[in-house]
Amino acid sequence: MSPKRFKKAPSGTLRLLLAPLLLLLCSHAELGAQQTGEEEFGAWYMYFGMNRLAERWSLHTEAQWRLYEVDRNFNQLLLRTGMNYHIDKGVIATLGYAYIDTDPTYEDIPTGDVPFAGNQISENRIFEQFILTNKVWEFNFEHRYRLEQRFINDQGGNVTRHRARYRLQLTLPLTDTIFINLYDEIFINLQDDLFDQNRLYAALGVRITENSSIQIGYLKNQFRTANFDRLQFALFYNPDLRGLFNKEPIN
Repeated sequence: MSPKRFKKAPSGTLRLLLAPLLLLLCSHAELGAQQTGEEEFGAWYMYFGMNRLAERWSLHTEAQWRLYEVDRNFNQLLLRTGMNYHIDKGVIATLGYAYIDTDPTYEDIPTGDVPFAGNQISENRIFEQFILTNKVWEFNFEHRYRLEQRFINDQGGNVTRHRARYRLQLTLPLTDTIFINLYDEIFINLQDDLFDQNRLYAALGVRITENSSIQIGYLKNQFRTANFDRLQFALFYNPDLRGLFNKEPIN
């Protein structure tokens, strides 16, 4: 008895059977190549300072080191400064400048020993800011309004964008040294898509001295197409430098 012979499947049928498998493999490869780091718990390490120079003038200083993961994988460096004018108690106007260097890719790309060599976006930013503060019972409220003019170099191409931001912050003292800080900030584009991002933040703070404190908190950073969870470690140092500029000459 001759062995049974199996009919060969037509090539068109094979293509139909293999197409879904190939499509699945390609989609997985594409996802792997476009990881955003959303599943990672990243971290922002930050310093903020308000250096009082005169009765109505102070200098804002700020540095932020942002990582896709808690202890590795650089995402962004932000350096910001500005001159504050204290219009009245709880009313401050600011004109400032910021430099931002960004690596938008989650994947590590070997770049040798050259700092930021793999980064694709740099930005020079001018901003105008207005802050109002008030107190209701034990709650300290802060309303921050900010306009930004952003001059972005993205992979060699230059673009100018404009953005408005509003942040509502609430601080509640628990003791003389421990406090809770909460805020929500929305970013609005003044061109193209209106919504840019939203940041929701909660932190526990400790006052170290009269003019310094630390905060450890959690930030939910929501964009139109992505959401990031970030730990935040912040140092605030607000020295009063008026004595350095108001020394009486020695006769």
